[in-house]
Amino acid sequence: MVETYRTVAGEGECRVEVNGSTFLGFAGPARSVADAEAFVASVNDAYPDARHVVPAYRVPEDEGDADGLLREWCSDDGEPSGSSGDPALNVLVQRDLRNVVAAVVRYKNGPNLGVGGLARSYSRAVADAVDDAGVVEERPHERFTATVDYDDSGTVRGILESVGVEFDAAYEARVTFEVRVPVADVDGLRDRLRSATGGRVELS
Repeated sequence: MVETYRTVAGEGECRVEVNGSTFLGFAGPARSVADAEAFVASVNDAYPDARHVVPAYRVPEDEGDADGLLREWCSDDGEPSGSSGDPALNVLVQRDLRNVVAAVVRYKNGPNLGVGGLARSYSRAVADAVDDAGVVEERPHERFTATVDYDDSGTVRGILESVGVEFDAAYEARVTFEVRVPVADVDGLRDRLRSATGGRVELS
C-alpha cells in the first residue's frame, strides 16, 4: 500500500498555440473512474464544437481502493494512433501522478502537424495544465460511516474535530457522520469512537 502519492492540488488549465492549431489543456483531481469520466464529460460539454477532446487519467478502480493499484486510460479521440492519448498519459506517468485526470481540447485551423507535432503539443498542454494546477503530496484516504443516537453525537463530533479529519454530519432520526480519514489512521479512529461511546456507535 502506498503511504503517500503525488497528485494535483486542484484544477488547472492552459492554452497552447501551434501552427494555427489551438490546444486547451485541463487537469484536475479524481478519486475514481467515475470522477475522471465526469471531468472529461464536463470538458466535452463545454467545447461541443471542438475537433478533438483527448482524455487521460490515472485513478483507482474504486474510490476506496488505496492499495496503489491504478487504472490508466487514454484515448486518441480520432487523432492518428499514438499521437495524442499516449503522450498525454505519459506526462502523468512520468510525473508519477495518480488520482488525476487530464483532457486536451483541440481546434485545428492550420496545416497538419504530423504525429510528432501532435505528440509534442498534447504533451505540452497536459504538462502546462498540471503546472497550473500545482502538485502536492497526499496520503491515501478511506471513507466510513459512523451512526449514533443524539446523546453520543457530541462525543463523536468532538473526536472527529480534534483529530482534524474531513466529515459531514446528517441529523435525522439518528446522527450519521460520513468520515474521510487517512488509511493509516482509520483503525485507531474506529477504536477510539467505539471506546468513547461504549460500543454504541455503528460503523460501516
